[in-house]
Amino acid sequence: MTDKLLLVGSIPLDTPEEVFRTFGPTIGDSLAYMPDGEVGERRYWINFLAKNVLNGHPQLETVQRPEPDEHGPDTWRPVGTHDHFKFRVAAGVDRVQFGDPGWRLGYARDAINSYFVFKQMKKDQVIPDDVRFQVCVPLTYSALGLFFSDDDDLLRVAPGITTALKDEMANIAAHIPADDLAVQWDLAVENRRIQMHLDAGDVDAARNEAAIVADPLAEACSGLPETVHVGLHSCYGTVDGWPGRQPADITGTVLLLNAMTRAAGRRIEFLHFPTIAAADDSFFGPLDTLEVDGARVYVGAIHHMHGTDGLRTQLETVKRYLPEFGLAAPCGFGRVPERPGRMLTEEGDTAPPDYMRIILDDHQNAVELLDSL
Repeated sequence: MTDKLLLVGSIPLDTPEEVFRTFGPTIGDSLAYMPDGEVGERRYWINFLAKNVLNGHPQLETVQRPEPDEHGPDTWRPVGTHDHFKFRVAAGVDRVQFGDPGWRLGYARDAINSYFVFKQMKKDQVIPDDVRFQVCVPLTYSALGLFFSDDDDLLRVAPGITTALKDEMANIAAHIPADDLAVQWDLAVENRRIQMHLDAGDVDAARNEAAIVADPLAEACSGLPETVHVGLHSCYGTVDGWPGRQPADITGTVLLLNAMTRAAGRRIEFLHFPTIAAADDSFFGPLDTLEVDGARVYVGAIHHMHGTDGLRTQLETVKRYLPEFGLAAPCGFGRVPERPGRMLTEEGDTAPPDYMRIILDDHQNAVELLDSL
């Protein structure tokens, strides 16, 4: 095992076994962690939380749901950012609470079931023995931030979700050995909220926002033993096709990761940030202030915005700020069959039929390039 590559989460396959058998023999030796691919409903990231947890909650009202598709109105997967579920807190409710501690969100159930397959794959030598099982979970503002238009409502729901996340993590840690477990916190909406202030030219407000969205991390992690590896995945979003945003530089991500690292109250084992096509110091200069603090950094540069030699040029720039790093995609691949953006091809219109082959080849080629730098 090495830590040259990170899979940041979702894979467009149907079962954990398919994910493990696809990636274990091919790039398993380059991974420190392996996720189950966020298969099933988790393939659509936070939208299954809207369907399963928020929709129908007695303290919430549903004010918008995804538009009907060809199968009728019983759909829950949005086709874009305009099409998400939307909720508001019911009148007279000061704090929304979530029952069935440790199980309500569904992450513990899926992690425990997938880990059984993961253990068997290790026994069968499909996955290298020293690779940890990776659980990918949205932190509080990513879990909620697209679903509430009113920030006052968001503040009434956030504490309850943070507690529910803490309980899920404690439950996962009770069923999966700590020395075989890694938890990755997904931070797409947090990144977006910070970037909104930067786009408005208000750096102080962006720093303040970073502290606000990082505040839940310590509580969410408090149910995890210290020997569990914890990582942070910053993201630009893919619901409309990748990339969801193209900021002028990486300042927002640096502010976010620094705030999270300070707020965590524990060691952070790995950091991940996305890249776009930019390959010069004007984009990557803010990495000078990234507080790595011993974490392994993964650069989300495995995508198709680079053009000829663009990835090498980009990584050579990154190397001036980070002498050591691994590589990853900028986001998960779960939705690329429907909305690939430029994750798979330079054109980015539709996913080619051999998209799984492209994903594997891109990761294997990335290792070769990393070794040559």
